Amino acid sequence: MAPKRQRAPTSPIERANCQTDKEFIANYLQPSVTSSKLHPSSPAQLPPEPWTTEWSHPKTDTKYTISLVQSGKLSEEELKACFDLIKETSYDDYQNSKDKWQPRKKMEEMRSPDLRYVLVKDGSSGSIRAFTSFMPTYEEGQPVVYCYEIHLKPELQGSGLGSLLMGFHVTVATNLPPITKVMLTCFLSNKRALDFYKRHGFGTDDISPGPRKFRSGKVVMPDYVIMSKPVVRSAPLTKDKPSERQRSHTDACGYHSPENKNHKDERPELEPSTSSDGKS
Repeated sequence: MAPKRQRAPTSPIERANCQTDKEFIANYLQPSVTSSKLHPSSPAQLPPEPWTTEWSHPKTDTKYTISLVQSGKLSEEELKACFDLIKETSYDDYQNSKDKWQPRKKMEEMRSPDLRYVLVKDGSSGSIRAFTSFMPTYEEGQPVVYCYEIHLKPELQGSGLGSLLMGFHVTVATNLPPITKVMLTCFLSNKRALDFYKRHGFGTDDISPGPRKFRSGKVVMPDYVIMSKPVVRSAPLTKDKPSERQRSHTDACGYHSPENKNHKDERPELEPSTSSDGKS
């Protein structure tokens, strides 16, 4: 029997997720975003950031390298380093939540095929000192760039690196129609992360869960909030049209990719004065 032909990608998001890292950088992180602008409510300090492969700490002048890597291309050593950084910065937040810290579930999520990682490595040792992961996807039918994780080692917190990494998410969103927002999940217990996101133009999204009231009168508050930052375009960047709002698809990359994962558990953290949280 002849092998079944794979379906060609039908939406801009599917096509983006099927691209190599080099293609993704060229198409969504390199292009000029002058034809796009932030939503009027967004603060000026978080504009779209052009891609860069180098960064220096403003106080110590320590050199770091920046790279984009699809989840399937991460080495086991890199994956473990990212996992360990999540645990280092966010373990207490997970343990204090309803679902607790679930290492197997977290590792499974980190291997999601459509995830891309921005790795920040020490220029001398090559060790991972910070990272963020994201995915162009559909959340409740809305096309978004979802920030899954963003974590920095203590020596990088408050250095401006967190803002740079968040700016990459905005760049992808502005260069990938039909996406109009960046979205993430944050533990309510992570006050530093909440403040960081708010300073950078994120607010509570309409799909964020509210308190649950039971017949007994008991009220249960959620332990996380879904936040988003809108972006608008002053001119269309491509002629691509939004695809049908579907929950899942089998794309041309040859695997089944859910429209969203359960974004209710992952929360990273960032800088001391600019801490942040991701999603899961």
